[in-house]
Amino acid sequence: MFPSIANVAVLSVDVNIAMVRVDVQCTTAGGACPECGAWSTRVHSSYLRFPADVPSAGRRVVLQLHVRRFRCRNTMCPRRTFVEQISGLSRRYGQRTERLRSTLAALGLALAGRAGARLAAVLGVSVSRSTVLRLVNTLPEPEVPAPRVVKRVLLAP
Repeated sequence: MFPSIANVAVLSVDVNIAMVRVDVQCTTAGGACPECGAWSTRVHSSYLRFPADVPSAGRRVVLQLHVRRFRCRNTMCPRRTFVEQISGLSRRYGQRTERLRSTLAALGLALAGRAGARLAAVLGVSVSRSTVLRLVNTLPEPEVPAPRVVKRVLLAP
């Protein structure tokens, strides 16, 4: 289901008329502290996150993501615990998967706010125009190549 994301296991899939719920868990043994980079396998606790994903066959897709909170092994680190992040799937405090974020940003680039939100609703994603514009604003600026030759044009008097 997630071919570009390593270390993720799909535990179960629950399908009903309105939505698809996919139970997902990370398969790595531990995680690296974002503050000091120390690797830890000591699990402090775990909890569920429910990020929205790209719709499938007109149904809303919601992930039931099992994430673990680890204890940092470095005693000098100011961060005592940290939560594992699955790169390519979720972000800190994110309510959408990276696939859905990029899809909505592409809609925003093509259609702007209000029209992008309307098309997203047709596709099965409930999102406001402000959110579509905010996703466009968070995109990095494209690199503009420097001109190679500057041509001088003389105007006749």
